[in-house]
Amino acid sequence: MQHHGEPEVTLQTAQSLGLTTEEFQQIQDIMGRTPNFTELSIYSVMWSEHCSYKNSIHWLKTLPREGKRLLVGAGEENAGLVDIGDGLACAFKIESHNHPSAIEPYQGAATGVGGIHRDIFTMGARPIAALNSLRFGNPDLPHTQHLIQGVVHGIGNYGNCFGVPTVGGEVYFHDCYNQNILVNAMSVGIVKTGETVSAIALGPGNPVFIVGSATGKDGIHGATFASADLTEDSAEDLPAVQVGDPFQEKLLLEATLEAIQTGAIVGMQDMGAAGITCSTSEMSAKGKVGMRINLDKVPTRQANMKPFEILLSESQERMLIVCHKGQEEKLLQVFDKWDLECAQIGEVTDTERLEFFANGELVADVDADSLVLGGGAPVYQRPYQKPQYLDKIQQFNPRSIPVPHDLRQVASQLAQSPNLVSRRWVYEQYDSMVRTGNMSTNRPSDAAVVHVRGTEKALAVSTDCNSSYVYANPYTGAMIAVAEAARNIVCSGGIPVAITNCLNFGNPYNPEVYWQFVQAIKGMGDACRKFDTPVTGGNVSFYNQSVFKDKTEPVYPTPTIGMVGVIDNLQWQTTLDFKAPGDHIYMIGTPQDDLGSSEYLRFIHNVDHSPAPHFDLDEEYNIQQHLIRIIRKQLISSAHDISEGGLFFALLESGMASGLGFELETDSNFRKDVYLFSESQSRIILSVAPGKEDELLNHLNAQNVPFTSIGTVTSGQIKVDGVDFGGVEEWKNTYDNALGQKLAHAI
Repeated sequence: MQHHGEPEVTLQTAQSLGLTTEEFQQIQDIMGRTPNFTELSIYSVMWSEHCSYKNSIHWLKTLPREGKRLLVGAGEENAGLVDIGDGLACAFKIESHNHPSAIEPYQGAATGVGGIHRDIFTMGARPIAALNSLRFGNPDLPHTQHLIQGVVHGIGNYGNCFGVPTVGGEVYFHDCYNQNILVNAMSVGIVKTGETVSAIALGPGNPVFIVGSATGKDGIHGATFASADLTEDSAEDLPAVQVGDPFQEKLLLEATLEAIQTGAIVGMQDMGAAGITCSTSEMSAKGKVGMRINLDKVPTRQANMKPFEILLSESQERMLIVCHKGQEEKLLQVFDKWDLECAQIGEVTDTERLEFFANGELVADVDADSLVLGGGAPVYQRPYQKPQYLDKIQQFNPRSIPVPHDLRQVASQLAQSPNLVSRRWVYEQYDSMVRTGNMSTNRPSDAAVVHVRGTEKALAVSTDCNSSYVYANPYTGAMIAVAEAARNIVCSGGIPVAITNCLNFGNPYNPEVYWQFVQAIKGMGDACRKFDTPVTGGNVSFYNQSVFKDKTEPVYPTPTIGMVGVIDNLQWQTTLDFKAPGDHIYMIGTPQDDLGSSEYLRFIHNVDHSPAPHFDLDEEYNIQQHLIRIIRKQLISSAHDISEGGLFFALLESGMASGLGFELETDSNFRKDVYLFSESQSRIILSVAPGKEDELLNHLNAQNVPFTSIGTVTSGQIKVDGVDFGGVEEWKNTYDNALGQKLAHAI
């Protein structure tokens, strides 16, 4: 079935498309013949790691997928869906766009944002908030500065033009990301329960439409590109990076939501990785039907595109829609109103096969189910082994760390760390208030808080992962990522509901990398079960490692957690800023004699190998449950979790947010640097007005909550054990501007 102008298919052809010898043989067995080049291209993208999860699905299935608020779980639709009450549901998902952003940072990041928003509104939900999680290399390097500039502008410009506010996120820097940056984008949307649309094809004879932008040559083999290591030659794969148009996507959003209301739509799927190939195969396999598609009917941006180019294009702002036969005119009228392309390209069949025609000729004929995850796509369990670097971590001796004589000087130095200072240079380029009918305020809190219009509730959303903790102990580090996301939501007044994840790792064929992955999945699963936060989906991004000059460098394992929580009553919303001089400051949770994986060790003492910080899952859960009760009783003025930078930086952030200072008394049972800068988990600082202090203490004592009285809020000065650390405004000036000054010429 070879066609004119197509390359001859051999094992070498298959290998050049990323398939193994065994996979090529499996395809031949499925088809009962050798595939032609177009068919082989279809299998190559659908069986790529990016689409099939062939090296991860075995372990992903061990994650918890059930919860009392869960409406749509992992793998069921384009995004997860949870019930938030009042007849409303929240759709949310996080995905990576790492490789494209490393090669072409502006478009790579922009199309990552566009793609994740499409996953949300394809289900019928209106996106109301965006978050992101970014990892870059050394910010002093010109290459890193170029990547930061492109990524930040790409995210900001796309989101601002599309009209969805960026409400939260995180940015970290480490040398392991010098070549392989991570760009993870999250979207959160709202939909009335019962009004969602499924990504399914049903009803033989029903017409199939492509809507939105015309199809071009951008993004061809993008899924394959994302399933290989970056090398010095990766820039030559630039055509694999898509080009986005946020204004077109805004039209597509409005047209799609309006079209859903007509009742004409059977099923709909966004065209992301692998384009038409992916949407036709996944929708068909889900509905146990087939499709007959005429590629000549696909609107294209370039003349004479070959069949495989049309099928594999990842051009942005496109959707595939199955329409009820006889209701085509309803669909056409809506998309005509919004001046968008809406072309019928085929129909649903009862064959369970995908038949693609061009110029009247059958150019590809494949079994839909054989292409997809859970169908014929291969599933592997890779061998794994404990990494050798863990021996170095176990050898860490805390007594080798010299006791500093001038703690103010140490704190001042630490305030220069790019992982602790304000990311204002980044977030000021995002619009956090665009179309804010759903926003409550920009008041500072540990999680982003988004008011749900027409109700007295809000969503609390957060993205979290400290990859240094995961590197030191993948099991514990992944648990901490879940726990911190939950802690941020609880500190903001919410109840954690569910997570989505973005699992960023190196090459799965590296046994040490795969060991990190397996351990991280186990830790994530245990933490999610404890917090009753089922996993609703997300994505796996392997191959985040660079091969340059024969040196292979995987990134730190980075299982990013995107968590959604619900604040059922806005009166429970809690912020992190100190409120008034004279308020007392307490820490709930138990301090530990522990400096493991702290920014203090890395930045001040150049220690990269130390254990993960102290963490106990039961202890963490109990502290969060206690805080929920304290907030419901409205006993406190602020709550802020202790994370990077330890107690001192948590207090500093609460002070800087309001222009107030603090007086702190350390505990003589600990070294002062340990007490101030330890990142041991499960600790939260609370401030309380004097009039409510007795009630708070009675509650803490009655509930056996571990707590420490640590100080008092001041009008602006900072003192530690009576030593003057200067005014809060002085610290704020350094904190706000350190990163911006470093990146000044990247603006």
